[in-house]
Amino acid sequence: MNISVELTLSPLQDTYEGIIINFIKKLRASGLTILENPLSTQVYGDYDQVMQVLQVEIKEAFELMDKGLLYMKIVKSDRSEYEPHF
Repeated sequence: MNISVELTLSPLQDTYEGIIINFIKKLRASGLTILENPLSTQVYGDYDQVMQVLQVEIKEAFELMDKGLLYMKIVKSDRSEYEPHF
């Protein structure tokens, strides 16, 4: 089963850029389809693969910050090819 996940990582501390950059680089290296924009990062792929990668990388990101938030939306389908029709 394929899924699409939208992530917004928000470390609640002054030194946040390195944590976000590290998180995105790790996702890029995972072999999954990754799309980025200024507000979020999208991850696409097989449910088990995506969740396995996210479990490891979210834990590592949380260990690097004092406090933080992670917003995550999951859609049951691969929406990586989506293009608006308007």
